[in-house]
Amino acid sequence: MLKILKDAKLGTKFNLFLMTVFIGGILVSGIALSRVLEQAAQQEMTSRALLLIQSMNSVRTYTSEHINPLLAPRVETEPTFTPETVPAYAATEVFEDLRKNSDYSNFFYKEATLNPTNLRDKADDFEAKLVERFRSEPGLKELSGFRSLPGTESFYIARPLAITKESCLQCHSTPEAAPKSQITTYGTENGFGWKLNEIVAAQVISVPSGEILNNAQRSLSLVMGILIAIFTIVILLINLLLRRTIIRRIRRMSKVAHEVSTGKMDIDFVDDTNDEIGALSKAFGRMKSSYEIAMKFINQ
Repeated sequence: MLKILKDAKLGTKFNLFLMTVFIGGILVSGIALSRVLEQAAQQEMTSRALLLIQSMNSVRTYTSEHINPLLAPRVETEPTFTPETVPAYAATEVFEDLRKNSDYSNFFYKEATLNPTNLRDKADDFEAKLVERFRSEPGLKELSGFRSLPGTESFYIARPLAITKESCLQCHSTPEAAPKSQITTYGTENGFGWKLNEIVAAQVISVPSGEILNNAQRSLSLVMGILIAIFTIVILLINLLLRRTIIRRIRRMSKVAHEVSTGKMDIDFVDDTNDEIGALSKAFGRMKSSYEIAMKFINQ
């Protein structure tokens, strides 16, 4: 390799250097830009998820503070349970209505519970692991990451849900303490045995990540294409400048020097620039003059 570089012409060596810088610059730029765009995409997904979680929490709070007090008496007197009194039910129903909009059809919300009263809230294997981790790490307030859902790849944010009010235990402590309408509607097998301050569920919001990541990838491809085009143009311009200002002039000097070395003294080193190569040309011209004087002296 060293011998090849040693025997290579100046233009080839310079091009190899430029190509090395070009490839290194593209790789470093690509890696850095990819990380920046990935972080930006994740921030966008996080912002969407947090906005939806806050919205669902507002629905839960409104249901707990305003709807539940109004409908609670019906739970004791009606033959069937009134699920609208339950904050989790209200939040889930509101979100399902939101998903009817095509822009949100691939968004998912679930208060995934290990032992739910309503089996539609039953945690799957992935969600059960989230609940168990929240239980094993009481100080953990949030988990996030990517998961596969039917038909889409999603970014999720999960937060623990714990029993913080004694009133909640009326429906979830024992079947004997639960309202009769609840037993009639849901039976006595599920949703009991909960304890105060126990983490019983994970509030999970999932937003589709494919479109956002694809947009980031397209942005990366576009910027990298622009960078490659700019680097290519710069290399071509540098090559053109190199040939015109250095290589062509050195070749001309080399040709004149060869002619002089064979005894042709009617040719001159002509370069009227004041740069380093111009100075070298003038030095060669003086050397040629000294050579001519020396030859005349020897001949005499």
